[in-house]
Amino acid sequence: MFSDELLRELLRIFNNKTLDEIGGDVIGRIYEYFLSKFAKAVASDDGVFFTPKSLVKMLVNVLEPEQGVMLDPACGSGGMFVQTGDFVNAGGMNANTQMTFYGQEKVEYNAQLCLMNMAVHGLNGRIVSGDEANSFYHDAHNLAGKCDYVMANPPFNVDKVKAESASAAGRLPFGLPGVNAKTKEIGNANYLWISYFYAYLNDHGRAGFVMASSATDSANKDRDIREKLVLTGDVDVMVSVGNNFFYTLSLPCSLWFFDKAKRLENKNRVLFIDARNYYTVVDRTLNEWSEWQLKNLQAIVHLYRGEQDKYKSLINEYWNALSEHAEKHDSYSWQDRDMTFEKALGVLNSEEAMYKKYIKDQQDALKKTKGKKEKDERKAVIASNEAELAVTLEAKDMVNEAIWLTSKFGLEGEYQDVLGLCKIATIDEISEKNYSLTPGAYVGVAEVEDDGVDFHERMNEIHTELASLNKEANLLMSEIMKEWETLNTK
Repeated sequence: MFSDELLRELLRIFNNKTLDEIGGDVIGRIYEYFLSKFAKAVASDDGVFFTPKSLVKMLVNVLEPEQGVMLDPACGSGGMFVQTGDFVNAGGMNANTQMTFYGQEKVEYNAQLCLMNMAVHGLNGRIVSGDEANSFYHDAHNLAGKCDYVMANPPFNVDKVKAESASAAGRLPFGLPGVNAKTKEIGNANYLWISYFYAYLNDHGRAGFVMASSATDSANKDRDIREKLVLTGDVDVMVSVGNNFFYTLSLPCSLWFFDKAKRLENKNRVLFIDARNYYTVVDRTLNEWSEWQLKNLQAIVHLYRGEQDKYKSLINEYWNALSEHAEKHDSYSWQDRDMTFEKALGVLNSEEAMYKKYIKDQQDALKKTKGKKEKDERKAVIASNEAELAVTLEAKDMVNEAIWLTSKFGLEGEYQDVLGLCKIATIDEISEKNYSLTPGAYVGVAEVEDDGVDFHERMNEIHTELASLNKEANLLMSEIMKEWETLNTK
């Protein structure tokens, strides 16, 4: 338990301009860092994982919260609340007056982190912890059927949940998942969570949550619950996420979205997005979605919802960012009516080459420079050029994302199914696939671009190269054996 003095000091430390400028779930990111460095075994115990920032932002971006009651029944350190607050505030509203936040968190020290995290970000909320916050057995805030938004990253694949207690606690509109007749326990609680998220929604509510990938097509009772869920027409969007998005484990996952107030055209349709191959590599063990990638994925959802104006707004955002870069670097005339993202990429490639040449020339000159003052001046020039290069590379990433999006949906934003990426499927199509909600089952596999290499010719080359290497290896082994025999005779 934190003392009042410690909490006051922590709030004083965190309540500063620098942290405001960082934005997002700062406490959660610190917590995540320490989990990844010191507590991996503990962090993954019972299927509990800290929710990465890019996944939380994706949930918030698709749900687009504006006002009302929000619940996270597995709230951890409060990242869902923080990102929701940021989203609402960014829309020109005040999250504390527009939103009412409720949370349940069984682990008490996580609940304390959540309260501190919300306080640091100026948010108020009611967070319940301990035994009464065990969502399997308690609706601690009595919110069934009352929530405008539900967001969560619940623990995956939890077992040994007492079936009778879970049943008595309600919020199971589609019935219980599979129960072990002998132990009277539920062997996998994923569909308990899924049922809860649906049951908490009011008649126009939206839910978004992280779930184990296996839940999209699990069998038996899970499949029966999934069928009932699909037939409500309220499953909105399904997104497959690739490996290495979590700090503490490399497992893939899915993002599920419900919407009880879908537009009429989408009532019996679901948008499937397979984003397993769409991400930015942070390092060897971690992937994420960049801000532009998050915007692109959100843009696909906007088109599915018939919101072309939001798509066009994103395209303008790309142009404005590119224009700002061009004006700062005098890269090209923005009045050029023939300028395209592809042409801009060519200019940025030239910029990149130019800065790399400057840097190399200065580094070569530095090796020959004598005086300390002259060395420091040259180092400063190198640092300045490296900073400019970083800005150019960032602009290149942005333009590549613009090309990625417009190559699929154009500048005006005409939705179309994209092989290997997205598809709008009807409930009839989902029924034909035994009510699977796995995006890959619908979007298919993108065609591999022809790299111009003749397969048979390349295989012959590899075979010849391998034969040569084998011959060298045999000769080397023969020489080694001769040396060995010579040593043994001495």
